[in-house]
Formats: sequence, structure tokens, C-alpha cells
Amino acid sequence: MTKFSGQHPVVLFDGVCNLCHGTVRFIVDRDPDAVFRFAPLESEVGRRLVAGAYAGGQAPDSVILLEDGRPYEGSEAALRIASRLGPPWSALQILRIVPAGIREWAYRAVARRRYGWFGRMDACPVPDQQLRERFLSSS
Repeated sequence: MTKFSGQHPVVLFDGVCNLCHGTVRFIVDRDPDAVFRFAPLESEVGRRLVAGAYAGGQAPDSVILLEDGRPYEGSEAALRIASRLGPPWSALQILRIVPAGIREWAYRAVARRRYGWFGRMDACPVPDQQLRERFLSSS
């Protein structure tokens, strides 16, 4: 596991959500330059990063992208991640023509149903070797 340095954008995600884990794999498979780092929101490093990014340490119930010292969440985080994955995924920026409120409503609708649709794990699984190098640790 990698120690957090702040030099890479960090994706914080729900560590027991199957959809979220699938999304992390999707990003890793399309990020050959290993730009992104990852941490479950429930992990020690995830909680510390949230506390540093949000007053009072209360994070939203969504994916969070920490980039250039700023937190982005929900549909904005998803679009920013897609923009760094290159074609064809960066073409999703066309969705910015949809008003942010509508994008966020759609994002939240899926987020509320993610456990029912995709399931959840009892605990955050240990990442395989390829992922382990991209996950942040607190040590």
C-alpha cells in the first residue's frame, strides 16, 4: 500500500459497496499511468482525509475525489475522474450540459439503491497486488 503524499488525486469510496468496488476496478483498468490513488471511506486514512477536507469530518454519502486540495463529490467527482481517463471516457464531459442539480439527482438516485441493485460486502476486501499499490495506507 502507498503512503498518502497528496501528489495524486484520491478517490474515496464506500468500502463495502459492490458497485463502488467495480468502479475502482474500472478506473484502475483505464488509468495506465496510475494517476489515481484510492481509499475506502471507512479506513483510517479515509477518515483522516475526510476530516481534513470537511469541517467536522462529516463526509457526504458518495464518492469523493480529492484533487488539488479540494474535495469533489457525486456527479462532479465522477465527471472529473472520467475526464482524466482519456478517450472515450473523457467524452462524458458532454454531460456537463445537463444542469448540475439534475445530474446530482440522478447520481443520488443510483447511490440510494446501490446496495439493493449491486449488493454489499460484510467488510472491505483486501485488494489484490495490482490494487494494493494504488491504495493509501496510514503507515
